[in-house]
Amino acid sequence: MMPSELTGDIINRLHYVKGQLDGIEKMIKEGKDPEKIIVQFKASEEGLSKAHFLLLDEVFRKGLALKLVEVMNACPGNCQEAEKIEFLKKKFPDLTLDELAVKIKEVDGINERMKINQKKEE
Repeated sequence: MMPSELTGDIINRLHYVKGQLDGIEKMIKEGKDPEKIIVQFKASEEGLSKAHFLLLDEVFRKGLALKLVEVMNACPGNCQEAEKIEFLKKKFPDLTLDELAVKIKEVDGINERMKINQKKEE
């Protein structure tokens, strides 16, 4: 579940874009100046992009957080991946959207290596 302040912001942005699209439709029907229509298209694209970014950022950030918690619980500070986990934990708040996707894969790799090492120890 996403935080209500984020969902509210995304919904507000989507309503705004919806209004812009309705306005574009009206402008086209009324034969308005094409330059003004293009400006409205650009504004609606920008609004939709921002809403999309907010949603992806939240989903990826939450996914990475859950994976970090999983590996932190499996490695209480004394496993061979401890330094890398601690580094990721510290960098977490400042990661960009692109970095989040990469770090999710990195944490998955850490998790797999930990599982393999755990099986070897058994």
